[in-house]
Amino acid sequence: MASLGQVIFWSIISIIIILAGAIAFIIGFGISGRHSITVTTLTSAGNIGEDGILSCTFEPDIKLADIVIQWLKEGVMGLVHEFKEGKDVLSNQDEMFRGRTAVFSDQVIVGNASLRLKNVQLTDAGTYKCYIITSKGKGNANLKYKTGAFSIPEVNVDYNASSESLRCEAPRWFPQPTVVWASQVDQGANFSDVSNTSFELNSENVTMKVVSVLYNVTINNTYSCMIENNIAKATGDIKVTDSEIKRRSHLQLLNSKASLCVSAYSAIDWVLLPLCFYLMLK
Repeated sequence: MASLGQVIFWSIISIIIILAGAIAFIIGFGISGRHSITVTTLTSAGNIGEDGILSCTFEPDIKLADIVIQWLKEGVMGLVHEFKEGKDVLSNQDEMFRGRTAVFSDQVIVGNASLRLKNVQLTDAGTYKCYIITSKGKGNANLKYKTGAFSIPEVNVDYNASSESLRCEAPRWFPQPTVVWASQVDQGANFSDVSNTSFELNSENVTMKVVSVLYNVTINNTYSCMIENNIAKATGDIKVTDSEIKRRSHLQLLNSKASLCVSAYSAIDWVLLPLCFYLMLK
């Protein structure tokens, strides 16, 4: 059984710890308010073989010399890209990104830390971190980057077919997409029995050409060829009348969303320190 002196001693220690925690909590909030910046990224997709953009913005800072931008990728030892003191610093850049990255240096001062990635590769997919330091503080946000291939389909009348047919072609897709035909007149109809879709591997042995033929079509009706994988959805529309052919197309990237993070000194961390000390004493 603890003596009166021990009880008084631990009571005093507990009061000190509680007061220290409360003070640290208040100080922590004060520090976080002065030393944090908001960084926002946008989940996006890269088209293999073309240039892509990894989007990142932060609170603007007129002191360009104090701005540091670092792009990192999960699983990669070196940096993806670094910008500081008003210029690119690529001495620590990982080999796989050499000659392929650039920031919009004239837009950094207004808060644009987006990264241009040249000649997107399938292996560029992954989780990236946009890390920012300015005279106001620092912050970071993660970005999910998908890579694949997607292209807008072109729909034409297939004059080589034995019946009235439409031919939908898209030059580059990966992963392999699904192809669905729709009709403005016959909404909800299933055209799988009157269509035929094929996938032809392109020369680089990654992307594929998509060809789909729809048979037994009628004039004065609008048909849509919809191609979709887990990265993008593209639609090609065609309407054939007695006097003309009208076409339109649309491409949509899927699952694009913003990620926002405010990095700061955490007041909770300040409180945990004295509590851990208290546990050690006991």
